[in-house]
Order: sequence, then structure tokens, then C-alpha cells
Amino acid sequence: MLKFLFSLCSLLVTIMVTAQLKLPALISNNMVLQQNQSVALWGWAAPGAKVEIQPVWKDYPKTITADANGKWMIHIATPKAGGPYTIHFKSNSQSITVENIMIGEVWLASGQSNMEFPMGKGEGWRTGAHNAATEMPIANYPNIRMIDVPNRVSDVPQDDFKGEWMACTPETIKDFSAVAYFFAKEIQASTGYAIGIINSTWGGTPAESWTRKDILAKDTGFQKILERYQQDIEKYPAAYAKYKTSYEKWKADTSSTKKGAPKEPVGTNHNKSPGKLYNGMIAPLIPYTLKGVIWYQGESNADRAWQYRRLFPAMINGWRQDWHNNKLPFYFVQIAPHRSQPPEIREAQLYTWQTTNNTGMVVSTDYGDSLDIHPRNKEVIGKRLSLWALKNQYGKKTIETSGPVYKKMQVKGNKIIITFTNAKGLNALNNQPLQEFLIAGSDKKFVPAQAIIKGNTVTVWSNEINTPVAVRFNWSKVPQAELYNAAGLPATPFRTDNWPVATQGKD
Repeated sequence: MLKFLFSLCSLLVTIMVTAQLKLPALISNNMVLQQNQSVALWGWAAPGAKVEIQPVWKDYPKTITADANGKWMIHIATPKAGGPYTIHFKSNSQSITVENIMIGEVWLASGQSNMEFPMGKGEGWRTGAHNAATEMPIANYPNIRMIDVPNRVSDVPQDDFKGEWMACTPETIKDFSAVAYFFAKEIQASTGYAIGIINSTWGGTPAESWTRKDILAKDTGFQKILERYQQDIEKYPAAYAKYKTSYEKWKADTSSTKKGAPKEPVGTNHNKSPGKLYNGMIAPLIPYTLKGVIWYQGESNADRAWQYRRLFPAMINGWRQDWHNNKLPFYFVQIAPHRSQPPEIREAQLYTWQTTNNTGMVVSTDYGDSLDIHPRNKEVIGKRLSLWALKNQYGKKTIETSGPVYKKMQVKGNKIIITFTNAKGLNALNNQPLQEFLIAGSDKKFVPAQAIIKGNTVTVWSNEINTPVAVRFNWSKVPQAELYNAAGLPATPFRTDNWPVATQGKD
């Protein structure tokens, strides 16, 4: 018995001493580290073990001791952009060498399907970028790297995921986020820096899924989100049984009038679960040092667009808290025209841009598709996102980042004069008459208006209204871009009134 206990103790000691030195997926071959920063490196080892980290750009190693759970983290200063480099990690008799590291710029790309949308054609809605056939064969950019975070729903914050950094080549680009690729391509072409993209996206997901649960719980404005989810969980067994029956019937249907598959009800493992994509797909990325975030999402919150005015900024500020950077750049895309997307969701995004520091918004009214919520021209969106980064992060101060934005209105007789910012060279598309303006009197009934450009203003009127009080522009589900500045960027939809809208009160 004594011999057995001695052997068991020896085995336990051996396990503790030889506990595997492990690094997260983010810290692996081909990774990109943020230049000129004190970047976070972390991993796991035996509890209490010393871990030695030796970047080749340093003359001597740095040492950290793993905590009682075997977790360790250290910050290492990085040089200016360059590479390739290696970093050696050693603990006890174990070692890991991470190779082909580039020092450059790291951006997190996140959101739902329009950011997930890959360059190459795949299954279902993944129809590929409109210029994939010409772009993919020449996409040989070894210093643009991307790592994909697998779709994961989790009840608790995760500390790792399975993935690997991939260099951009004609063979690998098929699965790259198209928007993120074109964004990275523009940044690299302008700066020469290596660009790392962390792609954490999932189609059909609302912002609350990407938001920390405690943020939702603390704000009474989000209480209905949590209550609705709890009700869905309680109803799930019966709802799932009904769904399963409908799904089997749908599978068996071979008729030409077959409709889309029934939607699975929300359960504990559904991607619409509040906070759970944050746990599974954002938490594992913290605290990897970022330059900024690009984001394309909102379609799944369109029916609660008024609430999104608070929810979206809350999510942004929550991420900034996690990365300990309240100025973390956050650039996003205003939802493209589509028959399912009310104007209030674009207004909520405009509101976020105008009230949340260090954000920027891309207007996409000229690249939508009324019948396809996934417009295929991702190049223009990636390029417009890059304008914000190039100007604010990379010193290209003369770049124009935004189209015309409503500033103020003035009533003169039966006309309203609208003044814009970012309006240098204000012009109508192809010099055609402006047709997207609406005007209303005190009865709040909007009618189509006539409109003409005068300098950086637009004069709006209708012969039906003698005393106008409000103007709206591009205020529809499928607006048509028609007003631009000299930089070729379209005006954002807007309204001058604050009258109640359809999604107000829906939470």
C-alpha cells in the first residue's frame, strides 16, 4: 500500500512538473503583432512554473511565473513594422517556437453575415464577391494574414479557440472575409505594413449576442432582451418539437413552390442568445493587442432599431473596457438598402457615430440590393472603411472619410434650406434631379419634394405645403443614393424631425 501511495505521489509530481506549455491559437505561426506597442502574450504552464519568453528582437529574455491555475501573461514591447521574426517560449524542459511573425497592424473584423461574407463562392448565401474571378488569382499578399474564430455559443467566457493564421494567397483567399480583405489590401498598399485580421463573425446574429451579459443586465433598457430570452428557453421543448415536425415536412417537399426552411427556435445553444457569442468568440481574443475594429452588423436588430441606438454604443464601450482602451477605433458600415431594413436602423447607426467617440461610419446606399441582403460588391465597402483608418490612424489627413451629413435646417417661406457638413463639391448623381427628399407640414404627412443644390446646401419644397416644418432624405427601406460630395461619397439618410417612428418602444 505504501509503495502504491509513493508511486501515486510520484506520478502527481511528474504531472505537475511536466504540465504542458501551451499557447492560445492567436499566438502561433504566421501571426501579426501590433507594432510599437507593449503587446500581451499569454498561455499556460505548470502552476508556479517559470516561463521564459525570448523574442528575437530583444537582447535578453523576459520571465514570468504561472499562477496557481497555470495561467501566465506578460507584455513585450514590439519594434516598428517588419519581420519575419520568431519568439521562443520555454518552461521547465518544454519549449515552443513561434515562427514567421510579422510586426504590423492588427484589426478585429466582426459582425454578422455581410462581414462574414467570403471572397469565394460557398454554400447558400455565400455567393462570393462580385469581382472574385479577377481578384482571387492575383491575391498574392503574404503579409496580409487572417485568423478565423470558429462559430461558438458559450455560457461562460472562453479563453481559447481552434484556429490558425493564414497568409493571403490565391489558394487561401477563398475563405477570407471579403470586406476585411479589401480593407487590409488598401491599408497595406498605402502603408506597406503587414496587416493581421482576426475574423470573428456569424451570420444572422444580433448585437446583444456580441455584448457582455453584465452590460445587458445592468441597463433597464435591455431588460426585455433577457426576459424574452428566458421565455424562449422555457418554451423551447415544445417549440423545438413543432419545428422538427415542420422541418421534416419541408425536407420532404419536392414541389416547385417550396419555401425557405423553417427557423429553429431559440434555445440555450442558439446564436441569438444574449451574451453568448461574446463569451465564445470575443472573450478568447482578449487581451490580444489591436489597432482597431471594423464592424458590419445591424440587420438582425432592424426591428428594434430604436433600442439599437443604445445597444450598439453599449457593446462598443464594453469591448473598449475589455481591451482597456476607451479610444479603440471602431469603424462600421451603415446597413445597405434592402426590403427588410427600415430607415430607423440607419438612423440608429448614424446616431452611434455622432455620439460615440473614435467611431466612423460607411454609407452604403449606392451599393445595396433590394432583393438580396448580401450585396456582392464588398470592395467599395472595404475601401470606404479603410478611409477612416488611413486618415485617423495612418496620417493621411487630406482624405475625405464621409459623404454629406445633415447639419441644420432653416425655414424660408414655403421652403426649407438644409445645410450639410462634409459637403465640399456637393452634387447630384449624374446631374439628375433630386428625388429622394420628402417634406411635411405640422400635420406630419410627408410628400415628395422638389430639391435643388446651392453651394453646400439643398433647398427643399413642395407646392402642396405652404408652411413646411420637416424634411427627410433617403427615408425608406430601399433608398437610392443621389447626393454626393466631391470625394464621391454618398450622403447619409437623415430626418430633421424627432417625431415617433415605427420601432420606437420595441425592445
